[in-house]
Amino acid sequence: MQPVPAAEAWNLPRIESPGELASWFGLQPGDLRWFADVRGLLQKQTRMALSHYHYRALAKDSASIRLIEAPKQRLKEMQRGILVEILEKIPVHPAAHGFVKGLSIKTFVTPHSGRRIILRMDLQDYFPSISGARIQSFFRILGYPEAVADLLGGICTNATPRDAWQQVPSHIDRIRLHEYQTLYARPHLPQGAPTSPALANLCTYRVDCRLTSLAKSVGAHYSRYADDLAFSSNDATFERSVERFSIHVAAILMEEGFRVHHRKTRIMRQGVRQYIAGLVANRHPNVIRADYDRLKAILNNCLRFGLESQNRDAHPNFRAHLEGRVAFVTSINPGKGARLKSILQQL
Repeated sequence: MQPVPAAEAWNLPRIESPGELASWFGLQPGDLRWFADVRGLLQKQTRMALSHYHYRALAKDSASIRLIEAPKQRLKEMQRGILVEILEKIPVHPAAHGFVKGLSIKTFVTPHSGRRIILRMDLQDYFPSISGARIQSFFRILGYPEAVADLLGGICTNATPRDAWQQVPSHIDRIRLHEYQTLYARPHLPQGAPTSPALANLCTYRVDCRLTSLAKSVGAHYSRYADDLAFSSNDATFERSVERFSIHVAAILMEEGFRVHHRKTRIMRQGVRQYIAGLVANRHPNVIRADYDRLKAILNNCLRFGLESQNRDAHPNFRAHLEGRVAFVTSINPGKGARLKSILQQL
């Protein structure tokens, strides 16, 4: 594969061989191969102490699982080096708002506020759907030799061993669990690695290009926040054809190796609450009223009964947790945030 012409302007570090890559990381070549594990030998190990990752399975509902794969310290440092020295120098598509400096969930929702109709779609199993082979190919088009690209791809991806699923909640359907085990057993982007968000954005560049062009062809606007896709328009033609349009979107995503979570697809007109990525978008980006009221009630109860009386999820630093939630509300709606902050300051 040939490097893309634009890569010449990105000032990426030149690494011509596996030996140079090992020196770049400050490792011996054998240690580099062990961390990259291109041959998948660590997946066959039964001792989790030899794994490069810590695993935690979270049940999103009765049929869905999110596996957090957090790299151990040395591998995390290597991944951060790749992130800072390589990935952050490559521009993402303007439609991407998630994990991009200077952009946020508010900038994602703002272009869709006050629109006549909004189509919301969701990518299913976004990170594990991006394969190790795709990541290796990405590093090749940056200009790295095949041997170097394969090692870089191995450092940024993971094949989950079967023993990582021992702590899955018992109510999860066994057939669905087997599907997840098969999906995660292949090399993929681990959710929890520092490099995964940036690589996911960069590997979705072609998707963003195609969906932006498709949206423009029908007078709509498109933006993406991680696995959340949003299309909106004031055009009556788009409103009449929005269901057929969603089928075209799903077809493009399938061609690009992604799947739509069809149960989460929503067509929202102005007469209903237009809800995108946890925010209301009808007139302007705003927090959901019920979420605001719940947080306000928690803060008031903390004043009356003490902080720990409301720490039902056993957060190690509950005050910092509340400060984070109040800061989020402030970033979306400064007025509501100021009211919450005044209560928080009394604690």
